[in-house]
Amino acid sequence: MSDVELEITDNEFLRQFETTIDGQKAKIEYAQQERKIFLTKLIMSEEQIEKGYEQDFIIAVFNIIQDRNIRLVPTSPIIAKFMRKNRRKYKDLLPVGINI
Repeated sequence: MSDVELEITDNEFLRQFETTIDGQKAKIEYAQQERKIFLTKLIMSEEQIEKGYEQDFIIAVFNIIQDRNIRLVPTSPIIAKFMRKNRRKYKDLLPVGINI
């Protein structure tokens, strides 16, 4: 995890959270139904992942979702893996009956 402050934009038209890190775009695609958001795909360059920005970006998006008081379903394998590693911290974001 790095100490970078990410500015996240919710591009509702393209249904993705976006940020720019080191001059390159990073995205988390989503689908939304009722009070649930499904995080379907994380798109980042290898360089961004190697520098540890993947976790920062996921945490920033989780915080946005938490602030909106909606439930999160991580369908992306990378995001689901992060959720499993941090289950205690983010378990309240999961819909009732969903276990990761």
